[in-house]
Amino acid sequence: MFSSFNGDPTLAAFGSSLTAITLAELGDKTFFMALILAVRHPRRWVFLGAFVALTAVTLLSLALGYGLKELLPAAVVPWLAAVLFLGFGVKLLIDAQGLVADAADEEEKEAEAAIDAAEGRQRISGAWGVIWESFVLVFLAELGDRTQFATIFLATAPAFTFVGLLAGTLLGHALVTWLAVGAGKWIGGRVNERLLYRLSGGLFLVFGFFSLRQALL
Repeated sequence: MFSSFNGDPTLAAFGSSLTAITLAELGDKTFFMALILAVRHPRRWVFLGAFVALTAVTLLSLALGYGLKELLPAAVVPWLAAVLFLGFGVKLLIDAQGLVADAADEEEKEAEAAIDAAEGRQRISGAWGVIWESFVLVFLAELGDRTQFATIFLATAPAFTFVGLLAGTLLGHALVTWLAVGAGKWIGGRVNERLLYRLSGGLFLVFGFFSLRQALL
């Protein structure tokens, strides 16, 4: 399965999760939240708050995925992973077809509306205020997001190690968040949501076929 990549399941988990999370997070609502917050507040505090929030959701998602895997018999786990990967991949490809041309603009507007609502209630100032605002907004936006589901599904793959998934997922989040706060305006205007959905969908179909092959062995 994925562990066949260089014979190292940790490396396979790292590379797979890094690729999946980076593709899923670019142009996502949390990406635009970090972008907008970084325009209004010091970038380093926005990055810190957003990354801590993404780390918290990652740990929660991995716990859910591994918990689900532990509850089931070992023989069922590869089938579960295959079904989840293939289903998620097909859903992403279907969603890609339904995306409008300005899908990224819609994500940005939703993110800006959430930030305006939060900052309209109280004035945000000081390092801790910015960190806390970034943490809360990004944490809430990430719950139920496609990157959270992607992390949960990746954790169900039998050959993926926790260390590899954690490192790859966090590096992916760190990279995209850094791009959002550092070069978000330039990147945000060039994001092709439909292409990213298709690439993500294709990647999860590959994961699904590898899982299916393992289930049949």
